[in-house]
Amino acid sequence: MEKPPLPSDEADTGIGESRSVTELLDLGDPGTSGEAANDRPAWDSKLQYVLAQVGFSVGLGNVWRFPYLCHQNGGGAFMVLYVVLLLLVGVPLFFMELAAGQCIRQGSIGVWKHISPKLVGVGFSSCMVCFFVALYYNVIIAWSLFYLGNSFQSPLPWEHCPINMTPNTTGIHHLCECSDSSPTSYFWFRKALDITDSIDESGEFNPIMTGCLLAAWTIVCLAMIKGIKSSAKVMYFSSVFPYVVLFIFLIRGLMLDGALEGIAYMFYPKIEIWGEVQVWRQAATQVFFALGLGYGSVIAYSSYNPYHNNCHRDALMVSCINFMTSVLATLVVFVVLGFRAKTIALNCVTQNLGLLNDMASHGSANHWWPWFNMSDPASVTIPEYREWFRHYGSQVAPNITDCDLDKEMSKGVEGTGLAFIAFTEAMALFPASPFWSTLFFLMLLNLGMSTMFGTMQGILTPLMDNFSLLGRHRTVLTVCSCALGFVIGLLFTQRSGNYFVTMFDDYSATLPLIIVVVFETFAVAWVYGADRFLDDIEIMLKWRPPVIYKYLWKYLCLFAMVGLLLASLLRMAFKRPTYTAWNHTTASETTLEYPGWALVLLATLILAATLPVPVGFLHSWLKNRGTGPDMDPGVELSCQEMRRDSYRKYNNSVDSNLDGQCGVNTSIPEPLMEFLFTN
Repeated sequence: MEKPPLPSDEADTGIGESRSVTELLDLGDPGTSGEAANDRPAWDSKLQYVLAQVGFSVGLGNVWRFPYLCHQNGGGAFMVLYVVLLLLVGVPLFFMELAAGQCIRQGSIGVWKHISPKLVGVGFSSCMVCFFVALYYNVIIAWSLFYLGNSFQSPLPWEHCPINMTPNTTGIHHLCECSDSSPTSYFWFRKALDITDSIDESGEFNPIMTGCLLAAWTIVCLAMIKGIKSSAKVMYFSSVFPYVVLFIFLIRGLMLDGALEGIAYMFYPKIEIWGEVQVWRQAATQVFFALGLGYGSVIAYSSYNPYHNNCHRDALMVSCINFMTSVLATLVVFVVLGFRAKTIALNCVTQNLGLLNDMASHGSANHWWPWFNMSDPASVTIPEYREWFRHYGSQVAPNITDCDLDKEMSKGVEGTGLAFIAFTEAMALFPASPFWSTLFFLMLLNLGMSTMFGTMQGILTPLMDNFSLLGRHRTVLTVCSCALGFVIGLLFTQRSGNYFVTMFDDYSATLPLIIVVVFETFAVAWVYGADRFLDDIEIMLKWRPPVIYKYLWKYLCLFAMVGLLLASLLRMAFKRPTYTAWNHTTASETTLEYPGWALVLLATLILAATLPVPVGFLHSWLKNRGTGPDMDPGVELSCQEMRRDSYRKYNNSVDSNLDGQCGVNTSIPEPLMEFLFTN
């Protein structure tokens, strides 16, 4: 949307007392009505804003995705690589979004429309991605609610296989499924999800999960119904409580046997991974998603800031908090998984020593008998047993196995598998396990909620900013959005719903968001101009950010995002999309290829999220072609420069050509000129 021209002297006699403030704001704020400028909500305090940004950027991925990537990609070496990419790519792009939202004071649609009308589709793409993410993210919150409700009982229902089974074929199959896997896996796949064997088998709706999903959307609706005024108050708890729980788990975990082994495994660096392209792609993707780039939520939150807020400091602070949270969560995960791995390994030693004692009681040859006391398994360490097995393991019966602690630690678990299987299994071994389970799932619930608030804000703020009817009916828009999310979310409460969650998580956001950020970076660095953007930031902050940002935006960030886009496209082209399914017959997970109809749905999700970009460009081009632009784009850019210059060097003798061509009314007082050109 082009800036509306200010009234010239030819059109009016000047701005007198009869012209209202609303009309003046309407003249100077591009794309925003005067009413919106006056009535735009604002944060009650800087703390509210910081908690909101931290709550959005610090989500479930910090707890179950970052630790997995460290686990699989060289531990400490991956962290170093992550920090490098965070500083060179993540922080500059995060700062760019913060500055754009705060300067233009619009949601994602309005910001990119303001920079160039042809880029309005970028904002709509952000909204689409936020909607897709909200659909499945709230399902994860529903799962957390289900586990939280089941944590208020002792023993926990996933500690042991069920014993009160009906003595029929179904009951026998369930017992076999549990005994062949583990109680936690059985509870997750059979009790919580009641999952089918493939995505082709939809199955009926899961009534309990449907109720939990309704509860999750109700919580989100109530927290968002008054905009940031209501959600910000919830943030005081939802953003802080997870840190309390993480520190409690860390302190408790450090007291567990196996904690040090877990930490050593975490920090042991494998420098050779730096030569693998896949590791760089995963690190860049994690930086990208950890900061919430491209969603429009960062822009929406910053648009409610005071104009002269130091958004550069905010970018550095939030990025640092985000990284330190990932490190803290990784410490907690490795400490707990170290305890779990050592417990499994010690149980393995005990079981094998029991088998050896049975062999000894039957008079088997004893030239390979262990030198340690087999009758007291607690006195036998894992290294001692493994040393004996290395020498004599090949000479004993095949049911005598190795007990490798590192092998247990190397079993990488991510996502729902980490939270709902591995971590629950470890907590079941804690004393007072219901207490720890309640804390953990309450933490997951709050992490998910704070991210959901930001995601919904990335949808609602742009729509209310750009459609006055929606802006006047905030409550109705919020309720209808949540109701629509619940109805579509019923797709995920089928017995096959988990497979659709995986599909949405893997494909509905990744590629579209990368495309969005590529266009964002190109728009700021090359269309609008990095120098001009820094000029605007200088006026806003009252000091100029380092010139290094200019080169990072124009070259390094843009090339990094294009490279990530190409790597993602190549990966999709050469590797057929697959998903992990649960086979109830073998009681194990298996990798399956998506059927043809699922590939069509997958492609539809990607296209639906990316099509607004070319459609917006085409619409703007056809509109200008059919009606003729009010002024040439090159002239428009020149006028913006002239407007900025007229603000800096304002005097009563401004060239009359500026009045006529660019719409600058020289009769406007300087304080009002500053407001019009900097807001």
